[in-house]
Amino acid sequence: MPGLPDCPHCASAHVYEDGALLVCPECAHEWSPAELADEAADAAATAQVRDAHGTLLADGDSVVVLKDLKVKGSSLVVKGGTKVRNIRLVDGDHDIDCRIEGIGQMGLKSAFVRKA
Repeated sequence: MPGLPDCPHCASAHVYEDGALLVCPECAHEWSPAELADEAADAAATAQVRDAHGTLLADGDSVVVLKDLKVKGSSLVVKGGTKVRNIRLVDGDHDIDCRIEGIGQMGLKSAFVRKA
């Protein structure tokens, strides 16, 4: 039917309505259109990464480390006040991937940085 979304489970276009639910005949997945909209809204909300002061961060931004951070598995320390350029936002516990001079590639938590 035109106007119905593809199946979120198998991407089939052969979706039909069954009462208040949408059903995929190929994989037997059933879902509510409202449920799909809620998941999309949650994904958009979690995609935003904010620094320690609440400023929205984006790929390519520069940030400043707020406090000394020990590098796990090493005796190195990232000093507070270190400026990190050209960050990349990723999913996960450490939501910033970056390269720090003298240390190399590492992941940072956005709670320990502020936008420069």
